[in-house]
Amino acid sequence: MEQKTQEKADSNVVYVGKKSNMAYVMAAMTQFNSGHIEIHVKARGNSISKCVDVAEILKNKFLPDVKVKDIRIATEQMKVEGGSTVGVSTMEIILAK
Repeated sequence: MEQKTQEKADSNVVYVGKKSNMAYVMAAMTQFNSGHIEIHVKARGNSISKCVDVAEILKNKFLPDVKVKDIRIATEQMKVEGGSTVGVSTMEIILAK
């Protein structure tokens, strides 16, 4: 049951990584078209600039009625080889209709 709750909670999240910008734009558009009124576009590290690009493409070219509701930045601690931890920057852009 808890897995279904987590899956439902993450259904409006688009995680940005190594794919093309348009892949993430289409994923976000699909979420909006399926009835979500709010989408979270998230990225870490080097993908942060792509996260911003995806949000800008969405609101300027495809969905002009979408606005940026909030932008959150943070640092996550990740373990690396050898057992030490490093800080990785994260960004979350919340878009809403």
